Amino acid sequence: MQKILEHIEADGEVDIKNIAALLEVSEITVRRDLNQLAADGLLYRTHGGAVKVNPLQKPHAFVNKSAQNAEVKDAICRLASTQINDGDIIFMDCGSTVFRLCRFIKNKKIKVITNSLPVVYELQDSMASVNIIGGELDKERQAVHGATAIEHINKYRANKAFLGVDGISAAGLFANSENEASITKAFLANCAYNYILCDSSKIGRETYLNFAPLTVLNAIITNADNSKTNAFAKHGLVVMQTQD
Repeated sequence: MQKILEHIEADGEVDIKNIAALLEVSEITVRRDLNQLAADGLLYRTHGGAVKVNPLQKPHAFVNKSAQNAEVKDAICRLASTQINDGDIIFMDCGSTVFRLCRFIKNKKIKVITNSLPVVYELQDSMASVNIIGGELDKERQAVHGATAIEHINKYRANKAFLGVDGISAAGLFANSENEASITKAFLANCAYNYILCDSSKIGRETYLNFAPLTVLNAIITNADNSKTNAFAKHGLVVMQTQD
């Protein structure tokens, strides 16, 4: 792990295949060590490797949370990005999967309205125009919540929203807090077409708060197979599945 950190410090990034060959260890060992270093906030996990964390540029604790299960999240976000065109006005919430959409939309001429500080940081030097929601900062989530934030969202209209949830089932959408649920509901209410981005672990999961029915959604983008998604199709949702 120390050797990995030395290479990241020198080069700014590491590639799993290259570092495994250089250190004469297995790729599995490198992945395990990168995941541990990411969990400790010492680097930012990417698809195929890792990059150096600059604490002055990004809220790295959140960014490393987003790096968990990175390949699945990236596949979901890559598919989601195909639904975004130049000229779109989109909502993006503070979910760790939604954050990873940023890397796929940096070259699109769009407007992004978000309550997520990591999204703002990630898109600040991109082609996208960014509108940050005002309100109270949740330091742990690196996101803005509260009544003022909802008032801000209600002033805008987006043609597409890309949102996350803590759980989704035939009973509807679930959140772990009322703050998160209220922001998601505001985004949903002010958007023409709503997408939920979630990996298979969120499907069928019912957490603390059931805050909205499936009827508020238009589409779900996921890596889950048909056995988990058939119920959503029956409710009229468009189900978009990543390829294995």
